Amino acid sequence: MIQRIQWNAIPRTPGKKSEVKEYRKKGYIPVEIYGKGHENAHAYIYWKDLADRPSGMFLIDLKIEGEEEPKVCILKDIQYNYLGDQPIHVDLYEVTFGVELDVEVPVELVGKPKGLEVGGILEKPLHTIIVRTVPRKIPEKITVDVSNLDVGDVLHVRDITPPEGVKIMTPGDEVVAVVLEPEVEEVIEEETEEATETA
Repeated sequence: MIQRIQWNAIPRTPGKKSEVKEYRKKGYIPVEIYGKGHENAHAYIYWKDLADRPSGMFLIDLKIEGEEEPKVCILKDIQYNYLGDQPIHVDLYEVTFGVELDVEVPVELVGKPKGLEVGGILEKPLHTIIVRTVPRKIPEKITVDVSNLDVGDVLHVRDITPPEGVKIMTPGDEVVAVVLEPEVEEVIEEETEEATETA
């Protein structure tokens, strides 16, 4: 089951740059909350809550000061400064329980491919996939066993079995993992070709 955490937030007045600047000095980050069937909302969250967030997918009970009920959200996007080391804005998507939505979840490879024992190289071109499900069934991550992959084997999205109630929306022909030929063999082939050309 997807992990659920709580963030406390302070209401934000949209359009007031001086207010945003003042709150940033105190360690707060402006947040935009939106979602299908919900009115857009604006708030501030404390930077440490964002920094301490779990890995993978998670639901957020966003308790905005002055509001009785928390907004249940997912983290949609984080914008960073020009150096890329400080978050300056966060987008949250407010969900509705029982209503399906498309979300991006991480893909985790488990197991050691047998092709690695003969020098193969494991590559992971795809780090996330899109799934469609109701909020309570959103997986924290999609785990894929790659222990049976040999040199030259390719694992596609269509080979993944999703959890019950979850549909994978990413195209099935996209590559999740592949075990490439050993680099040593490629070097030997290149040296052989160069020697032949020289001769």
